[in-house]
Amino acid sequence: MIENLYGLIGYPLGHSFSKGYFTEKFEKSGLAETHLYEKFELKDITELPELLNRNKANLKGLNVTIPHKQNVIPFLDEIDEAAQKIGAVNTIKILPDGRTKGFNTDYWGFRWTLEKWAEFTQVQPKNALILGKGGASKAIIQALNDLGVQTQLVSRSKESDTITYEELTRDIIAEHLLIVNTTPLGMYPKTEGFPEIPYELLTSEHLLYDIVYNPLETVFLKKGLEAGIKSVHFGLEMLHGQAEKAWQIWNE
Repeated sequence: MIENLYGLIGYPLGHSFSKGYFTEKFEKSGLAETHLYEKFELKDITELPELLNRNKANLKGLNVTIPHKQNVIPFLDEIDEAAQKIGAVNTIKILPDGRTKGFNTDYWGFRWTLEKWAEFTQVQPKNALILGKGGASKAIIQALNDLGVQTQLVSRSKESDTITYEELTRDIIAEHLLIVNTTPLGMYPKTEGFPEIPYELLTSEHLLYDIVYNPLETVFLKKGLEAGIKSVHFGLEMLHGQAEKAWQIWNE
């Protein structure tokens, strides 16, 4: 009997590794008979209350992915202080009384991987370019700022807090030795996509980090390596880190 149901909400979910990750975790931990992880495709976040009601008997927690990390917030009863500060939620805990509380584990997953990345420690970048303005970018900016790294958002459209890809000059690239892709460009099944940065301006001191984890090595990372950069970081380890933090939250 499945007493503990967990799942992922977002749309689309064909790219997700979360179900496989938690299913394997449950099997290895001897929890497969009582624990289940499912994908719940929600094209519109207004479908969330019905999902919660339909599974209220055994639903204990949810992960949240594109495009709902920000628009899920008004549908939750409570938001963890850190997630409130970041402005995005990627983990929901169903409390014993049925109320919902939002957390952000992207922060912990990203920071954990940075602190273990030898090349990041060697370069010690003072500035980073963050490609994309979605929910994940907010957590990544907070993590970098907490580590003393200043950030600059890059987006296709010009806004007060962003610059555009067309504005990435040689000087800007030279000043920002860490570049993090938080967009879904290059994610399965559209694996040919990549952010339009001037790769020819990258140097042997630059670091590229892609939070996309399917495929493991995206075109963004390949183009960086072809340009002779110092190192790249895949997104899969961040997924593992944020997933384990979510598991800890669900079981506290």
